[in-house]
Amino acid sequence: MRKSRRERLEREGWVVGSVKEFLGLSEADAVLIEMKLSLSRSLRERRRRYGLSQIELARRLHSSQSRVAKMETGDPSVSMDLLVSSLLLLGATSSDLAKSIRGEGRNKNGRAA
Repeated sequence: MRKSRRERLEREGWVVGSVKEFLGLSEADAVLIEMKLSLSRSLRERRRRYGLSQIELARRLHSSQSRVAKMETGDPSVSMDLLVSSLLLLGATSSDLAKSIRGEGRNKNGRAA
């Protein structure tokens, strides 16, 4: 958030903080959530790069389109194991997974650079 916007909001009585502060997350929980979201974004980007629909990926995973949608949005019901195995099925290497977890190739807003 831009400093000027933050200052304006604070002048108007708003409390500005992080998601971690708002939810009372530990540092470990915050890092784990960010890792999962990075893997989810990576799955969506890789699926699109290969020109696959969610239905086509679901068939390859022996799953459903709705499950793939949940995987791509970081739904809490999706395990990191499923995200990693799905990325591996799409040809990701351990190096690709590490880059995804570190957020490499993404801008500060979490979008592909």
